Amino acid sequence: MKMDNIDKKFYLIREDVLPEAMKKTIEVKEMLDRGKAESIADAVQRVDLSRSAFYKYRDTVFPFSTIKQERLVSLFFHLEDRSGTLSKLLSVVASSGCNVLTIHQTIPLQGRANVTLSLNTANMTNEIDELLSELRKLEFVEKVEVLGTGA
Repeated sequence: MKMDNIDKKFYLIREDVLPEAMKKTIEVKEMLDRGKAESIADAVQRVDLSRSAFYKYRDTVFPFSTIKQERLVSLFFHLEDRSGTLSKLLSVVASSGCNVLTIHQTIPLQGRANVTLSLNTANMTNEIDELLSELRKLEFVEKVEVLGTGA
């Protein structure tokens, strides 16, 4: 993100509510970053986006994964209280390359416990949304939420 955006407000918005032009702008940026297109003109043509729309949004929309570099992410979990659940959860987090900074777990009530993890995501080997998807697939995880991100 540009340094002149320091005084600007930022929002985390679900993809399904973004206008098509913004989604396509992100797609073009990813194509260019990964070398899947030779030029902006080539990339916008492939996704059926005007160059003017691309230039309008290119410095204003970013995938969530771009804020992960040298960033902290706090995740909230609602877990079933079973032996080894926290260990399995931490194993998945560690295998993604995240460094666990803090762990807070409530006393289990009625077979459920809340866990909050603060993670350093600077060395992640995959995208944050991939990690969230993997965590949600764990049979003992009832809920995963991103509480916030920070520097």
